[in-house]
Amino acid sequence: MSTIDINAGTIHYEATGPEDGRPVVFVHGYMMGGQLWREVGERLGRQGLRCVAPTWPLGAHPQPMRPGADRTITGVAGIVADVLAALELEDVVLVGNDTGGVVTQLVAVHRPDRLGALVLTSCDAFEHFPPPILKPVIMAAKSKTMFKAVAQAMRAPAARKRAFDGLAHRNIDALTQEWVRPGLADPAVAEDLRQFTLSLRTEVTTGVAARLPEIELPTLIAWSADDVFFELGDGERLAATIPNARLEVIEGARTFSMVDQPQRLADLLSSIAVRT
Repeated sequence: MSTIDINAGTIHYEATGPEDGRPVVFVHGYMMGGQLWREVGERLGRQGLRCVAPTWPLGAHPQPMRPGADRTITGVAGIVADVLAALELEDVVLVGNDTGGVVTQLVAVHRPDRLGALVLTSCDAFEHFPPPILKPVIMAAKSKTMFKAVAQAMRAPAARKRAFDGLAHRNIDALTQEWVRPGLADPAVAEDLRQFTLSLRTEVTTGVAARLPEIELPTLIAWSADDVFFELGDGERLAATIPNARLEVIEGARTFSMVDQPQRLADLLSSIAVRT
């Protein structure tokens, strides 16, 4: 795994494909890591694309952010943009999923200068944020003690299953074990996640939604047909709101289409990322 240092801290990332390939950068969701994209990244790398999958400071990151770093959701969007700049990436295909879809929308609206295309897989949008499953966690985040208790519960397989159940048809327990480990081991990582959690408000997505019509990038909306968290209607609304956007539905996949249908998602990504 590689690292890049920015003002906010050290970001760890996996990279596949030739260094001179067009960059595809992935943004995962809440308490998840860059490993989520590994199968898709390997497929796209073989097509000549440079795939970069960081583990953003959303709870599974190996190192805490520096004191004073903005750990809100808008701050994380700034971190994404800063990483693109630090890696000197241009014409980036930015891909978001789950909460990372909100972060990706924020980057596309506020700091699009290094972007060449936008991809939103199943994710939060419009007034449907934060997701109901996170509302008890948001309440707990108001107290360090309560949030610590919630985080420590993730040691139990049953608790992880409740937290992540329904995101994929395939078994993802090996991934979830890896994702919860940093927050369990390092209180500073858990505090990063708590601060991020406190910033999850409906005004974030409704505010960015008002500016989605300004996006001038070629955009792919790749929505999962079997998603139990993110309604297809939101994917349709995104495709209707963002100019130059097209909607593709991925059959046989829940939120994690990159896990359930990696070849289908890779094909869709290559259709917007590979230069012809």
